[in-house]
Amino acid sequence: MSFKADTPSVLFVCVKNGGKSQMAAGLMNKIAGDSVATASAGSKPGSAVNALSAEVLAEVGVDISGNIPRRITAEDQARADVVVILGAEAQVDEIPGTLYERWETDEPSDRGIGGIERMRLVRDDILARVTTLHATLTAR
Repeated sequence: MSFKADTPSVLFVCVKNGGKSQMAAGLMNKIAGDSVATASAGSKPGSAVNALSAEVLAEVGVDISGNIPRRITAEDQARADVVVILGAEAQVDEIPGTLYERWETDEPSDRGIGGIERMRLVRDDILARVTTLHATLTAR
């Protein structure tokens, strides 16, 4: 895989940029350090990071509590080597030269699991996917 810059870059996108995309970016930053440039955005950003998302990331040493949701831009996509869209709801107008993936993440609420336990399962699913993506992006 060739990259647009010296460091591979990934943009995580969900609808509100308050939960799953923020979690994915935070987890990638923890795993990757400086080996991958990471950003997140939303197709229809909300006003704040989801409190339960922030809480379950704090449990694994990642602080996203001060992050502010923002709208995805064409410039974000042009900078990214890979745009990961989390969930079926977010819609992104793809641009040439950027690789796109859609992650249909685990949804524990479909199984009657809610609250903090739901968010931990979502976190763990995203962590496994981020770990695999990091390995792919940094394989030399």
